[in-house]
Amino acid sequence: MNSDVPHRDLLLKTARDIVQLLAEGEISPLELLEVSFRRIEETDGALNALPTRCFERAREQAKRIEGGDPSDGGSGSWLGGLPVAVKDLNDVAGVRTTYGSTVFADHVPERSDYTVERLESNGAIIVAKSNTPEFGAGGATFNDVFGTTGNPWNTSKNPGGSSGGSAAAVASGQVWGAQGSDFGGSLRIPASFCSVV
Repeated sequence: MNSDVPHRDLLLKTARDIVQLLAEGEISPLELLEVSFRRIEETDGALNALPTRCFERAREQAKRIEGGDPSDGGSGSWLGGLPVAVKDLNDVAGVRTTYGSTVFADHVPERSDYTVERLESNGAIIVAKSNTPEFGAGGATFNDVFGTTGNPWNTSKNPGGSSGGSAAAVASGQVWGAQGSDFGGSLRIPASFCSVV
């Protein structure tokens, strides 16, 4: 790692801090991915926040960013290689997308949706899909495909919903940013339950 910042200290930094370190070359996207992957492996057994992971896809994108490919959010892009999660309601090309429903349990889209395309074009690296209630309908995060997501502050409690997997992933330091969606509190409830407001 280029940075003098130890692994644990990186986990305590904000997304803004991490983007600054990336921009200054203090850490590379690939190095940062390894920190994220390690944290996910350490914590997600108890949380179940990020049940679908796309680590190899993320590594390939990080290599393209490090190679300066402007179409992949290379250096100079807004996020510059920031590892993030997206809610399992959003299509990511080549990555299982279930919408939290057994009807779509084996669905693998051929192309990413607009939100994911915009995130990636601005330098976000998608590392995983966050758990959600079926079709995002509910104030608690559980479904018949992946089960229940735990709150990182007390895993016997729920992180709220419907963006509970995203909030739990950020609160536990698995990723520095996570996409969610909100119609009736689906971002606000998990953010408050997981203390990421």
